[in-house]
Amino acid sequence: MPFLNRIQRWAAERPHDTAVVVAGRRLDWEQLRDQAASVVADTKSVSALCEPNSTDFAVKFAAAVAGGRQCAVLDPAWPAALQDDIVHRVHASARAAAVATDDALEDGPADSPFLIGLTSGTTSVPKAFTRSRRSWQESFEASIEFFGLRRDDVTLAPGPLAASLNLYALAECLYAGSEFQTLKAFDVGDVHAAITHDRVTRLVLVPTMLRMLSERGLTGCVDASGVRTIICAGSKLDARTLEAARRWAPNATIFEYYGASELSFVSGAGLPASRTPSRGGTGIGRPFPGVEVRIIDDAGSPLEDGEPGNICVRSAMVSDGYLWGDDGQALRAFDNDWFTVGDQGYLEAGELHILGRRSDMILTAGKNVYPHEVELALSAVPGVAAAVAAGMPDDLRGQRVVAGVVPSHGGVTATQLRAGLEDILARDKRPLQFYALAELPVTDRGKVSRSLFLEWISTRDTRVRSLGS
Repeated sequence: MPFLNRIQRWAAERPHDTAVVVAGRRLDWEQLRDQAASVVADTKSVSALCEPNSTDFAVKFAAAVAGGRQCAVLDPAWPAALQDDIVHRVHASARAAAVATDDALEDGPADSPFLIGLTSGTTSVPKAFTRSRRSWQESFEASIEFFGLRRDDVTLAPGPLAASLNLYALAECLYAGSEFQTLKAFDVGDVHAAITHDRVTRLVLVPTMLRMLSERGLTGCVDASGVRTIICAGSKLDARTLEAARRWAPNATIFEYYGASELSFVSGAGLPASRTPSRGGTGIGRPFPGVEVRIIDDAGSPLEDGEPGNICVRSAMVSDGYLWGDDGQALRAFDNDWFTVGDQGYLEAGELHILGRRSDMILTAGKNVYPHEVELALSAVPGVAAAVAAGMPDDLRGQRVVAGVVPSHGGVTATQLRAGLEDILARDKRPLQFYALAELPVTDRGKVSRSLFLEWISTRDTRVRSLGS
């Protein structure tokens, strides 16, 4: 793992500086090194780590990737049967791998696999891919440069460490010698307290978390002027979230980026403290350092600027492929070293625009509509705090676009929503039906769930109310 030799270095140079803090419990660099080193000998060559957020998680993760070891990180919120299935598969892969290990807390060979990554899932068994130590070292170098991570930063990633966004943030900070903090579970009040009392300078989180922290922080007069970096991933930031974050953390550069677990970082953009957010849009910045991007059709032929297709990436940060679950479609290679996960987008003047997953695409009356575009447009309409869009079966059109909105204050009508979309979304992409939502349907990791939105509609859940068409 690319951060173990760094832990040894920081423990020697700055033994009593803080390395990791979880819910107030602190480990300095010397403690982290010594505790991880003490359990390496008892750690299997290939292991499954299923732990809630804690300092023990950081210790066990470091030990689990020492030398040539490999580790799969499971979400403790997953059902027990799913966890058991994955652990069985991990142990089976261990028997096949026959990994050679020693008992030292040090990095293994650069090209050897260390991480068994799992695509998110709550019922079906997720796909598992492997990453080499070199791929994360390349990612660390790129992200530290792009986001400007400094030794004196205090990073807070308040989500579960089982999620790749937060696991990577932990490892990145260990590599850079910078303090990392998280919580036992996401709580707005606890995050605000950490920002106020623990000198937090850097936030790593998903947009739904940022929106709650910003809006409630403004209401409660929580001072976030000391935050100088905000990093968001998981979905495109909508205009309302950006505006609230800019007012709440006026001195922060707000970064958003596009990436995928199998591809690592692809593109990103930063909004400096002095710049006013623009309204909506699908742009997600330019390629990361060391990353090349092009758009291809399904046959692998490059497309011109402005033409939508498969986002294809060439970089040293791409994963090694799947350990199980490979259907030949999830991660595809073209010309040997170009890879795509099927996400759709286009390039325009060097900037990458994200349209969404092909599987999310709505085919309505022969037109392709991406929910992501609809959601961004709705979020820019006055009176809308958040939005979700999806496709419902329709006898005439095949599918029809429906949308749910969380009002920012008071109520909102379908007429107001239709009027607000007139100048920012093409007619054939506009929803035919609108719903008012009491809350945004999200997964346990804070990502918008379109399938849950459709389930709420079909079961007449009390959190959804029809606004008509």
